[in-house]
Amino acid sequence: MENNNLENSNEGVCEVFDSHEDAVNRVKKRMSSEEEYAELSEFFKIFGNPTRLKIISLLAVEDLCVCDICDALELNQTTVSNQLRILRANNLVKYQKEGKMARYSLTDLHIEMIYKVGLEHILE
Repeated sequence: MENNNLENSNEGVCEVFDSHEDAVNRVKKRMSSEEEYAELSEFFKIFGNPTRLKIISLLAVEDLCVCDICDALELNQTTVSNQLRILRANNLVKYQKEGKMARYSLTDLHIEMIYKVGLEHILE
């Protein structure tokens, strides 16, 4: 059994380390800065919460007020408001006051696309 684990640990690894300098140079030119990778990492962390993903999924269908989001998710207003605050702070959602009501929407089509592509990937 130990040998089997050892064989699997080498799976997907080059048997001879001989990098291809031209390919390495091409991809290195296309790399983002460390700061951009750090920002992108923080951005994707926001998608790491099921409640926030549910809110995004609802707002990908249509703009909703907080009460509608609470009812749709069967969650209390405090929970929903806390998650909306995080989404707002990270520029994923925005709201517009309509009298005493706050109607939420996604900030742009990119957020919807990220959600839908991620969902499509896991459903493959």
